[in-house]
Amino acid sequence: MTQDGTVAVVGCGVNNRPLVPYFLSRGRRVVVADRRSPGALQAELAAWRGKRLTVIAGLDYLDRLLEQTDLHAAYLTPGMVKDQPQLRQMAARGVLLTCESDLFLSQSSSVLGVTGSAGKTTTTTLIGEILRVSGVPAVVGGNIGRSLLPELDRWSESAWAVMELSSFQLDLVRHSPRGAVWLNLSPNHLDIHGSYAAYAAAKRHIIEFQDPLRDFAVMPADSEAVSQTAGGLGGRRYHFSLDHPVAAGAYVASGQVWWQATEGAPVPVMDVAEVALPGRHNLQNLLAATAASLLLGAEPGAVAAVARTFAGVPHRLERVVEVEGVTFVNDSIATAPDRTAAALDATAGPVVLIAGGYDKQLDYTDLGRKIASAPVRAVVLMGQTADKISRAMRMAEAPCDVVSAANFEQAVELAYRAARPGDTVLLSPASASYDMFTNFEERGRRFREIVRHL
Repeated sequence: MTQDGTVAVVGCGVNNRPLVPYFLSRGRRVVVADRRSPGALQAELAAWRGKRLTVIAGLDYLDRLLEQTDLHAAYLTPGMVKDQPQLRQMAARGVLLTCESDLFLSQSSSVLGVTGSAGKTTTTTLIGEILRVSGVPAVVGGNIGRSLLPELDRWSESAWAVMELSSFQLDLVRHSPRGAVWLNLSPNHLDIHGSYAAYAAAKRHIIEFQDPLRDFAVMPADSEAVSQTAGGLGGRRYHFSLDHPVAAGAYVASGQVWWQATEGAPVPVMDVAEVALPGRHNLQNLLAATAASLLLGAEPGAVAAVARTFAGVPHRLERVVEVEGVTFVNDSIATAPDRTAAALDATAGPVVLIAGGYDKQLDYTDLGRKIASAPVRAVVLMGQTADKISRAMRMAEAPCDVVSAANFEQAVELAYRAARPGDTVLLSPASASYDMFTNFEERGRRFREIVRHL
């Protein structure tokens, strides 16, 4: 295939849509293939009609895409199952299966990528805010909801792109960012990746193609899962730890956040007690953000200024309202068991937990143990994973009440009934939302709507 061959944009969502004008402006023929109806897709692409654009819409879009004989590359939407027969046939014909994030990484050398099984958005946002306060030029995007591809034509190499990168966005990349932040690693998205090994391999791509001398990676000092998966790959290593000093990176000691450069004495950044974000997991996110930001030229004072006021992003331990002494907290981002466990650790006092949803083929055994040991008064279960969570709680002999809900609205109502003044009703589902909602944001917004009418 030649470099001027046709490119396919497979799935035309938030991440992939900017690919259309990008390639059309460079004289390439573009085929957009999407499972949505022709009417919906044509309206969305109306601005580019009449150019070198072909639209394939409908449930048979992959079969019809196979009929295109001059494809050079297919840019797959994040979250798409890659092991489909039509995609395998395209690859066998020499079509490059790739993604929007790899295109951006291949075109810019000033990218800081952030990945992990949890904490990506919080850490990415923190880094962006710290750089802004420090006056370091930067834009924030990626999985956080904004493609940075439109920035390429006006890009300055003095500016940094801070990109949140999910396993879906890393799965097909053959380039790594110049700076990488790898927060943690635990099983997730097994319904799409097929196995934990495949999921971990996708995450490893954030460092796999780094230059060992030019590039750098910020990683947890105490995660065996990350260390084993990373092996000897990646650029210069910096670490973060809540429990002990590190040779280079950020850590907590004597109630303080510290920064240790590769040379010189450690620098105090701020008191831990001043950090606005709740929870041990968020303190880890702050340490990672501290290391990455200072490596990009930020000042320790900017870290402290941001950390004292930054209370988090929506749907992540978001305090919504208090009703008759009961506090309602929206942690809809908790789409895996370890995230719900972290939310329980960060929530003081008796909890009424709302959990359950779409099944990503994850194991809930450890969550059952966490519920059994936490101050949980009751658990309201819903969705596809309700039986799995209930079974895990029984195995752990969790002493709390278990209530089943037929739908989301009933789950919130039953949780309110079970709560007493001083309790927290915590929406932290430990499951994805796709059996009831488009995404976790929609689920969190609906939770807000319901509780604000109580």
